[in-house]
Amino acid sequence: MSFLVFGLLSSACGGNGVTPADAAIQPVYDPATGRLQQLRLDSDKNGAVDTVSYMDGTRLIRIEIDKDEDGRVERWEYYGTERRLEKIGFSRANDGKEDAWSFPGPDGSVVRVDISTERDGRITRTEHYQKGVLTHAEDDDDRDGRPDRWEMYDSGRLSSVAFDTTHRGTPDRRLSYRPDGTAVAEVDPDGDGAFTREP
Repeated sequence: MSFLVFGLLSSACGGNGVTPADAAIQPVYDPATGRLQQLRLDSDKNGAVDTVSYMDGTRLIRIEIDKDEDGRVERWEYYGTERRLEKIGFSRANDGKEDAWSFPGPDGSVVRVDISTERDGRITRTEHYQKGVLTHAEDDDDRDGRPDRWEMYDSGRLSSVAFDTTHRGTPDRRLSYRPDGTAVAEVDPDGDGAFTREP
């Protein structure tokens, strides 16, 4: 999508603006400064704008996409310097409300997903991925700004869950799951990372 927008940007900013071949592109300029603010795209040329690129002159800030054209955005793309994609927002309920964000690694694959479980913009769950596979996650269930639940995964299978029941910022209880689904309860009363089996 970003390469498409960069091409659109070139045609919208050059000469008299949009060419007849790009009639589906609608540039929007600041009336006071003449600076480009938006590129509005009707990608399937059915008369409905489904992609809006927000610009600061020639700098791309973000892209909002309403692919099914129901009036609600499904995907938000955020760009940093050098027009590099930094994160992608999406709506888990598909209702136009952004409540989760994925972050790409150098190879373009997702390495992290932040989730606002209460859908209020506050991150309460963070998932970490390697080559598209979930490896571990942290949750802030009491919403105090610090994790209080930690999940570890082995080849996509939940292998352990640790809990901070004392609100000190480190886990003191852990459930470790065997491949057969049974669990072993462990405790770490000192919070030094040395878990022992619960009596």
